Amino acid sequence: MRQRRPPRLLAPLTLTLILALAAGGVRCDSLAHVDPLIGTTNGGNVFPGATRPYGLAKAVADVDGQNTGGFGLDGSNVTGFSSVHDSGTGGNPSLGNFPLFPQLCDGDDLNACRFRIGDRKVHYKNGSVKAEPGRFAIELDNGVSADMTVSDHAALYRFNFAGATGGSSDKHPLVLLDLTDLWQSRQNASVRVDEHSGRMVGNGTFLPSFGAGSYVLHFCVDFFGADVHDTGVWVNSRAGTEPKTISLTRGFNLFYIEGGAFARFNPHRDDTVTARVGVSFKSAEQACRSAEREIPNPLSDFNRLVRSAKDAWREKLSPIGIKQGGATDDLVKSFWSGAYRNMISPQNYTGENPYWDTGNPYFDSFYCLWDSFRAQHPLLTILDPHAQTQMVQTLLDIYKNEGWLPDCHMSMCKGWTQGGSNADTMLADAYVKNLSTSIDWELALKAIINDAENEPHEWSYHGRGGLQSWRKLDYIPYLDFDPLGFGTNSRSVSRTLEYSYNDFCLATVAEGLGKMDTHLKYMKRSMNWQNVWKEDQISIINGTDTGFKGFFQPKYMNGTWGYQDPIACSALAGFCSLTSNPSETFEASIWQYLFFVPHATSSLISLLGGDDAFVKRLNFFHTSGLADISNEPVFLTVYLYHYAGRPALSTERIHTYVPKSFNSSPGGLPGNDDSGAMGAFLFFSVMGLFPVAGQNVYLISPPFFEEVSIRSPQTGQKATVRNIGFDPSYKKVYVQKATVNGKPWTKSWIGHEFFTEGWTLELTLGTEESDWGTKPGDRPPSWVS
Repeated sequence: MRQRRPPRLLAPLTLTLILALAAGGVRCDSLAHVDPLIGTTNGGNVFPGATRPYGLAKAVADVDGQNTGGFGLDGSNVTGFSSVHDSGTGGNPSLGNFPLFPQLCDGDDLNACRFRIGDRKVHYKNGSVKAEPGRFAIELDNGVSADMTVSDHAALYRFNFAGATGGSSDKHPLVLLDLTDLWQSRQNASVRVDEHSGRMVGNGTFLPSFGAGSYVLHFCVDFFGADVHDTGVWVNSRAGTEPKTISLTRGFNLFYIEGGAFARFNPHRDDTVTARVGVSFKSAEQACRSAEREIPNPLSDFNRLVRSAKDAWREKLSPIGIKQGGATDDLVKSFWSGAYRNMISPQNYTGENPYWDTGNPYFDSFYCLWDSFRAQHPLLTILDPHAQTQMVQTLLDIYKNEGWLPDCHMSMCKGWTQGGSNADTMLADAYVKNLSTSIDWELALKAIINDAENEPHEWSYHGRGGLQSWRKLDYIPYLDFDPLGFGTNSRSVSRTLEYSYNDFCLATVAEGLGKMDTHLKYMKRSMNWQNVWKEDQISIINGTDTGFKGFFQPKYMNGTWGYQDPIACSALAGFCSLTSNPSETFEASIWQYLFFVPHATSSLISLLGGDDAFVKRLNFFHTSGLADISNEPVFLTVYLYHYAGRPALSTERIHTYVPKSFNSSPGGLPGNDDSGAMGAFLFFSVMGLFPVAGQNVYLISPPFFEEVSIRSPQTGQKATVRNIGFDPSYKKVYVQKATVNGKPWTKSWIGHEFFTEGWTLELTLGTEESDWGTKPGDRPPSWVS
C-alpha cells in the first residue's frame, strides 16, 4: 500500500483581510453573468426565485408543471407564491409550503373567488418573468403582477392589482393563504387570521419529499399598504368571514382537503398589497420575530433587501476571476450561474433546529450527498471554505444527536440513502484539503468507523446495510440474508463499490491521524470491489456482442453468480431508482459502475488488460449511448483517461460534453441540477481542474477560458490557471507542456495546495496530443494491494 503523511493544517485569515485582498484587483460584476432561470426546463429542477446564499427564505411563483424547484419556465399555470423551497432535487416536489395567491373575486363576491388549486391556477404572461439574484417578478394573465425579495428568514411580496382592477375603485383585492405544500403532503395544519390587521399565523405537519418521518413548519404573514376589508377562512371552494381559525386534517379516507385563510383589502391608490411572510421550524412566534427584525419597514425595505442580497451574492462569488479570451458569452453565463447555484442549498437553518442547539451553525437540505460529494462540496471547499466547514460540523452534530452521519437530510428529516455512506467521503475530502483547524477530526473518524462497523436497524436512511456479510464475505451479496438491519435490499453491486471507496476514505483519515492499524485494516477492505468482478461476463447490445469481456456482477452469498445485464439502468435500457425498477446498481448501469474505483483505478486498468484496453472501453462507453451525462456517476469517467496516461483524451471528451449538454438557456442543463452538482461539474470542467473527491487530487485539463483565478478565502492567496496560446475556437486544446510558478510540471494532476498557497499553473497548448502527463510517474495517484 502507498502511504501518505498527515496533512498540514492552515489557519484561516480574518474576514477583514480576506475582503481587503479580494478588493485588490479589478473584477467585473459577477451578477451580470448569473441567470437563475438556467435549468428551469428540461428537468433541471433549479430554484430560480429570490434567495440569499444558503438562505432559509426562498420566494418564487409555484406552478403546476415542472415545479420541483417551485417554478418552471414551461408555460404552465401559477398556483401560488411560497417562501421555502429546495433547488435541483428530483422526485416529488419539495417544500412550497403555505402559498399565497392574489386575485379579484368576480362581481366582488367572496363566493365567486377561486380558492382550490385547480380552480384558481392561472397562466403567466410570456416574457414577463424576471429573475436575478435576490429578486423574482412575474405577471399573471389575470392582470395581477408579483414582485418578491427575501431576507434570511422572511419573504417580501408586492402584489399589484392595477392590471386586474382596470382602475375600478369598487373592487376588493383578495390574498388567500393555502395550508398546503407543493407535494400536497400535509398531514394536518391550522391558521388563525386577525380580523383587524389581517395577520395570519399557524403551522402544518408535512412529509419530506425524499425521506422518512415528518416536519412541522410555522408561518407568520402580515399585510401592508392597504386597509383590511374583511378576513376569514376557506375550505375547498367555499369561504366565510367567520370563524377566524381553521384546523385541517388529512381528511376522510386520506381525501385531501384544501383550505386556509384569506384577507380582502379596500381599494388603494396604487393598487398594491404588500405581504411579509416569516417562516420557522420552531414556532410561529419565532417566524414573526424574524420577519419583524429582518424586514422592519415592509413598505420601504424592498429595494434595500434586493441590494443586500446582491451584495451577499457578490461577496460569495468574489473569489472567482476569469479572462474570457474570446470564449462565448453563453459559456461565461453558464460558468457563473453554475457557481451561483451551488450556494442555494444546503441551507443555513441556524437557530431553527427544534431538536437540538449545540451553539454551532446548523445546515440542512443535504439533498443528497450521493449527488453532491463528487463536485458540489469540493467546489464549496474552494469558493466558500467557511460555509463548507460549517456543513462538515453540521454532519458531526447530526452524528452526535441522531447517532449516524446522514447520507441525505432535508427539512429536519432523515433522507433515503442511495448507496454508500457518502458523508464519509465528504469528511475525508475536507480532511485531506486542510479545510479547517476547528473540525474535531477524532470525532469525524469515530463517526466514519461507526458507519463502517455498526449496522443500524433501519439502514434505509443512514449507515450501511449488510455489514455482517461485508465483513464475512468481503462483498454485499445479491439477495443478502440480513436479520440485523433492514433497508431496500437492492444495489448489491453499486453498494459493494461504494462501500469499498468509503472504507478507503476511512483509511485516509486514520492514516492522517496516525492510526496505522486502522489505516491498514480499511485499506485492505477498500479492495473488496474486486470480489464482484466476473472475468468472463460479456455485454450484448441489440443482439450484438460488444466485444468486451469482464464486468461487475451480483454474487449470491454462496459465491455463485447472479446476473444483471451490463446495459440495464442505462439510457439504452431504462432508468433504475430506489422506487422504480430497483436493481443491483443505482441510477446507473454496470457499464457505468465499471469505472467507479476512484482509489484504485490503476488496479482496474490492469484487470481490464492495460492502458489501451482501458481506453478502448472508455471510448465505447462514452460514444455508445451508455454514458449518462445527466447523472453524477458519470462525472469522473470523463477524466479517467488521465489514469491511463492519456490526459489529452479527457480534454477531447469534455470538449464534446460541454458544448453539447450545457448552455445558458432555460433548458441548458442535461438533467437534474442536484443542489448544484451539474453546475459544479461544469465549473470545474471549464476551470480545467477536476476534483477526485476524497483525495487531494485535481485532474488537469486546459480551461475553456484564457485564464481562471480563485482567491482563497482561507488564505487570501490567488491561484491561477492560464492557457498559453489560448484558442477560443478550441482547435488548440492539448497540453504541450506545463509550469507551476515558472517551473516545469509534468504531472497530469495537482493538489489543493494550488489553491491555498496561490500557485500559478500555465499550460502551453497545441493542436496535437503530446507526451505531457503520459509517463507512469506523472499519472494521478492510485492504490494497489
